[in-house]
Amino acid sequence: MPAATQTELDAILHHAAIAPIDRAFLRITGSDATRWLNGMVTNSIQALAPGEGNYNLLLNAQGRILGDCTVYREPDGDSPAFVLATSTQQIDAIQKHLDHFIIMDDVELTLMEHYSHTVLLIGREAPQVLRRMENPSPGCSSFADSAPLRLHYYPQTASQLTTPADGPIPCFEISPSFPVDDLLEEAKAAGAIEVSPEALEAFRILEARPLYGRDITDKYLPQEINQPQALHFAKGCYLGQEIVERIRSRGQVHRLLMPLTLTGSLPAELPAPLHSPSEGQARSVGEITSAALVPLPEGPQLLALGYVRREALEGPQASHQPLTYNGGTAAPRPQPQVESTLAASN
Repeated sequence: MPAATQTELDAILHHAAIAPIDRAFLRITGSDATRWLNGMVTNSIQALAPGEGNYNLLLNAQGRILGDCTVYREPDGDSPAFVLATSTQQIDAIQKHLDHFIIMDDVELTLMEHYSHTVLLIGREAPQVLRRMENPSPGCSSFADSAPLRLHYYPQTASQLTTPADGPIPCFEISPSFPVDDLLEEAKAAGAIEVSPEALEAFRILEARPLYGRDITDKYLPQEINQPQALHFAKGCYLGQEIVERIRSRGQVHRLLMPLTLTGSLPAELPAPLHSPSEGQARSVGEITSAALVPLPEGPQLLALGYVRREALEGPQASHQPLTYNGGTAAPRPQPQVESTLAASN
């Protein structure tokens, strides 16, 4: 697999980058949609204002993670309606899971198949690029069949389209109703640089954003994935809440998903077991789930995500006992700050 280039990562971090991404959408409507969906996911759906969204997990009754998604409240309409955005690999399982719990509720799930291609526009200059593009026109958000679907990761007023230099990197998802290649060309003409999947993966690991199916699976509990922006503790009852509250009352979990810096070589296979010496013997303390060579300005670095048991981080020997894997050593790095509220541009 080719490595991401520094030019590509620089476009994502400081300028504007564009790339096709994997995305699928499920529309949730009906008079009971707000109450019902609020009881199915881990974040507060009932608190969303028109145009806002938030990151969510879907759990089973044992609190294990069945999937992740972003739920947006549509900006228009007489009654609340929602769009659930997730990966194409997850959408069928999520739709089946949700449909199983529609019993006496006035709720309808509709797969939005007309939005079959999505691109990501990201970077400090992404708002300016969006402003210069003919389609979609900035300042207008719609989930209608005749208009592009434009979703905005971070809370920002699209009519202003201003970006603080030290704030979150603006990030738009655009699902056009016209050919996606035309949108890519339009974005590049407006100043965006098309980047590779490897560059998006390097950025994902740099910002410590877990990927369902790799860093998150159904063997993990919500607090173990270290994404507190996905959990709301005052929203009312939802599927799996009892386990989440029990973990909260105990104060901790035994392992955490953490960003790591690797010294050595990329793991030959993932997940890669992590070990820590204990009385002369290596003991298992976790696993690396994602890794990439990230081309930073100061030089390429091997960065990763992985689960580490708390005793390896907080025990009496933790400060000077390296974590090892088959290929080198791993050290925790600071957890990046994550915005907790998303917004559709409007």
